[in-house]
Amino acid sequence: MKSLKMLASFGLALSLMIGFSAWDNTSAGGIEVGDLIPMMGKDMKSVSGDQLHLRELHKENGLLVVFSCNTCPFVIQWEDRYNELYELCESNNVGMVLVNSNEAKRSGADSYEAMKSKADEQEYKMPYVVDQDHMVADAFGAKTTPHVFLFDRDAKLAYKGAIDDNSKDKTAVTEHYLTDAINAMVKGETISPATTKALGCSIKRVQ
Repeated sequence: MKSLKMLASFGLALSLMIGFSAWDNTSAGGIEVGDLIPMMGKDMKSVSGDQLHLRELHKENGLLVVFSCNTCPFVIQWEDRYNELYELCESNNVGMVLVNSNEAKRSGADSYEAMKSKADEQEYKMPYVVDQDHMVADAFGAKTTPHVFLFDRDAKLAYKGAIDDNSKDKTAVTEHYLTDAINAMVKGETISPATTKALGCSIKRVQ
């Protein structure tokens, strides 16, 4: 009986350690360069009505995941580059998807209907999907809108962070972080920097 109690105590302690480690990984920055795409098979509803997952969106040369939303000022400033990024990805056989993880605003500004309107107004060429209960954002360690994660042909993280160094004016950009990363990745060249600071509104999670 004593041995069973000890075994149960050990199991509980191990569970707590595993749970703490998973949480600590996210709080410390989430996935790192070289890590595989998390939750590749998780279905997410697109504004088209289709259920999509990251595995099927990943193309021969990779996948670009952008955590986005409808009303964040940083998204509004940067979204004039979304379709341009899609065209760059498409021409290089890299998939692209926008992910809305703002679960705390799902009954308001980031509702499914509002997402559909946003996609129509901005003429998004890429899928725009709902991350229910921000499960995918949590697995990635995504913090802001926008926050970009670029994966290579092997589904490993190649770059994460910001789109570029000027959200307000794309004509004044001096560091094209994401564009440079995509071009380098498909050529098999070193991406530098491979990580930059993501600037934007915090993802609105529920407790």
